[in-house]
Amino acid sequence: MRRKKVTVPRQRIKTPLAPAAIGPYCQAMMVGDTLYCSGQIAIDPPTGQLSTEGVEIQAEQVLENLGAVLRAAGMDYHHVVRCTVYLADINDYAQVNEVYARYFSDNAPTRETIQAAALPRGARVEISCTAVQ
Repeated sequence: MRRKKVTVPRQRIKTPLAPAAIGPYCQAMMVGDTLYCSGQIAIDPPTGQLSTEGVEIQAEQVLENLGAVLRAAGMDYHHVVRCTVYLADINDYAQVNEVYARYFSDNAPTRETIQAAALPRGARVEISCTAVQ
């Protein structure tokens, strides 16, 4: 018996208020009521330059970039159900966690944090997330 193929609507999400993708991917993809956000690093959208400030400033820029993508999809941080945090140095965990907590203080999503061997453009932190309407 052949199964009927079910197609779920997919919509690419793009905003100039977050950095453009620096590879063959999109900022986010809405599939049904779920938004899959690509990882963001601390690129300043107007200049396209990576912040060279400390890890706390980088984490703030990353979360602001994610927020812009969420808003472009009609969502905000309260819709986020899962985050993945990549750190170039796991010793930055406490500083990044302090910044992260300001964005996800109420109803925090699930999360994992891992140390990566390297991040794009020499970034110190990258965060991706999944959000549901």
